[in-house]
Amino acid sequence: TDTKIMRLYIAELVKILDKEYLVACPEEEQEALLRAARHLDSKMREIRAGGKVFGTERIAVMAALNITHELLERDTMSDATSTLLRAMDNKLDGALGDGSGR
Repeated sequence: TDTKIMRLYIAELVKILDKEYLVACPEEEQEALLRAARHLDSKMREIRAGGKVFGTERIAVMAALNITHELLERDTMSDATSTLLRAMDNKLDGALGDGSGR
């Protein structure tokens, strides 16, 4: 049986760097879209205020690169943290004789 779930899409007006954009998104993701737009607007304003990058398109590309870099760094830190915690867990198991019953 081919069951399709209907999602209600809404058109949300977002303002980024003084320009308005009409963006369609699922109704349940409206707040996430607004948060993302505010974050992007903030990053673009920071870059524009720095005075080294000119033009909306270039500012948008630099903001996209910065945000992507932050996300990749966060993922890398998360992976490193997981590896460190596993190593600590193994050391504790060894020091305690792994009497945890696992």
